[in-house]
Amino acid sequence: MGEVPFDASGPSLSEDEKQMVMHVELPILDGHVIMATDMLESLGPELRIGNNTTINFEPETLEETRRLYDALSEGSAEGAPLTKMFWGTTWGTCLDRFGVRWMFNFNPATA
Repeated sequence: MGEVPFDASGPSLSEDEKQMVMHVELPILDGHVIMATDMLESLGPELRIGNNTTINFEPETLEETRRLYDALSEGSAEGAPLTKMFWGTTWGTCLDRFGVRWMFNFNPATA
């Protein structure tokens, strides 16, 4: 996480958090991928059942990404709005009203 370009006006990471992992992928069967990241409690989220697993969507269009995000984030208690990110995708998360965490990645380079 220490290499991530965080907003200078936001909270700073502890030395322990700087050593945490932002993103890792493990390819498994039939093209499926398990992805993981460490949770930074200093940025707000508290690790608990419900936010410790996330289902990732990678729609083919930005419009479909927005449609899915809007539908699943309705009544959402927490998350991050869809935003263009430094790694080139439009990304966002939400914890839906049933306690399921969703992540969205739209990559225009693969569309």
